[in-house]
Amino acid sequence: MKHYSKLKETKIASKTLFKGIVGVKFDTVKLINGHTATRLYLDHKGASAVLPVEGEYIYLVQQYRYPVGRVTWEIPAGKREKDQTFAQCARAELKQETGMTARSLKKVLMFHPSNAFSSEELHLYVATGLKRGKDSPDEDEFINLKKFPLSHAYRMLEKGEINDAKTIIMLQWWKLHK
Repeated sequence: MKHYSKLKETKIASKTLFKGIVGVKFDTVKLINGHTATRLYLDHKGASAVLPVEGEYIYLVQQYRYPVGRVTWEIPAGKREKDQTFAQCARAELKQETGMTARSLKKVLMFHPSNAFSSEELHLYVATGLKRGKDSPDEDEFINLKKFPLSHAYRMLEKGEINDAKTIIMLQWWKLHK
C-alpha cells in the first residue's frame, strides 16, 4: 500500500457558478502527481446547532425537509450570518426555533457534514439553564417543538426515527459525556 507524505491539492483556478445562501464553485486543482483535476463543491459559510438540555430532558424540533422529502426530528440549527460567530449563531437559532435562551452555552465539537462536496463547518453546542420565551421562526419555516425524556430520544435513535446527522452526533456525544 502506498503512503503519501504530502496529501494536498493546489488551486489553479476557481469559478463561482452560483452565489447565494450557499454557493457553488468549480475549481481546477493540481494534484500531487502533477496532473490536474476539477472539484465541484458547495461553498458554505458554516452553521451551528445546539442541544437544549433540561435535566433528563432535551428539546427537538420537527420540520419538513424538502431535499429528503420527509419530516425530521432535529436539534435547533442554522446557517451563520455574515460577521456572526458560531456561538452567536447557536444562541440565535435556539431563540429563533424554540423561543429559549440559555444561561450556559458550551461548544462540544466541530465537524464537516459532507467534506467531499461542501466546505461547511458545523459547530455543535449544549445549552443549559434554559429560559422560555417566544419563538420567531423564519417566514418560510414551520417548526414543531417537543420536549423528550433522554431515554425516549435514545430509543428514537435506535429505531431510526432520528436520521439527521448533527442530531445523531450530538445525542451520542451527550450520552458519552454528560
